[in-house]
Amino acid sequence: MNFDYTVYEVTVTTLTPLHIGSGRKLLYEYDYAVHNNTTWRINEDSWLEAQTGLDDPRKIELLAKTPPGQLLDKNKDYQPGSPFFRYQLSGKPRSQQAGAELQELLKTVHDEVYLPGSSLKGAIRTALAWHGWAEKGVKPNKADLERSRKFAGQRLERQIMGPDPNHDLLRALQVSDSAPAGKDRLMVINAQVVTRDGLGSPIELEAIQPDTAFQLSLKIDEALFSQWAKNNRLQLGGNPNWLSRLAEIIQKHTQQRLKEELNWYKQRPDAEQTAAFYQQLVKAQLPPLSCLLQVGWGTGWDDKTFGSHLRADSRFLDFLIGEYSLAKGKRQHGDPFPKSRRATVRVVKDKTGKTMQRPSLPLGWVLLEMKPAA
Repeated sequence: MNFDYTVYEVTVTTLTPLHIGSGRKLLYEYDYAVHNNTTWRINEDSWLEAQTGLDDPRKIELLAKTPPGQLLDKNKDYQPGSPFFRYQLSGKPRSQQAGAELQELLKTVHDEVYLPGSSLKGAIRTALAWHGWAEKGVKPNKADLERSRKFAGQRLERQIMGPDPNHDLLRALQVSDSAPAGKDRLMVINAQVVTRDGLGSPIELEAIQPDTAFQLSLKIDEALFSQWAKNNRLQLGGNPNWLSRLAEIIQKHTQQRLKEELNWYKQRPDAEQTAAFYQQLVKAQLPPLSCLLQVGWGTGWDDKTFGSHLRADSRFLDFLIGEYSLAKGKRQHGDPFPKSRRATVRVVKDKTGKTMQRPSLPLGWVLLEMKPAA
């Protein structure tokens, strides 16, 4: 039996800030502090180990009642290489009030940024399923839906990708975690919910800076498409050809999303910077084996579902929105969905000097470049 693999060396470069959350919220002055327009991640263990006088009940009471951020010396402790801090992030959150929170970025055990293979593979899966919907001529109906909102489209997905995990097309695709890219690529971003009428809830995030390059590998197990696999009842769903055309199919899905996002932001008079970014991506001419992709937090409903295919049937979409309570507030038939986006914001001044916030860059856009391994 001959096991064959196609292996690619992959470079993923961030074009906009990227946030893949750890699920933890960092608390101001307990987990992080702000000094000189920089956010400092407190090393609680080192800070406690350095404390003296712990045999004094008054000192113990002070430590118990006071956040570490209030006890650090602004003249001595805030220094590069200080043992009291795990890392620093460029920028600072908007709020520095008691109880302010910062969404933590997923990092290595050494606090280095990296790109999880599972996040990249999830985004690839969405693009392949979107392509497979059209190729297989999927026609959804209410009987195809699961009761749980989280798994509502599982039967449709299985029609396209394979009936179960053992026979799913992406069993043949292995995406590694990237190599770490260090601690110096961290930043704080002030994101916000963007609607056509204004800006909504602010969200503060740790993020990976634009122009950060990650190195990883992508492997296609071609043995799972062989006669050996058929003899052992391992024949996968989908179409093996999709994996050999991976970058092309991803870019096709991306191009459709870019045009929709560009059209959406063009309808906001104060989002010219965001629209200009999307216009640039729409016009981008990429070499073979390259594609644009959006990953992580802020990708939105479109990039986690069949997106434009569901919107093609407005009545079926309306049923989905009502059945799974997807929309907030009142909604009329035919109203745009989703009606909001998430983006970073920038501060501008009007003619009177009054400061205002405007949408800036969307999150999570990357350039993926594949190169056959030697």
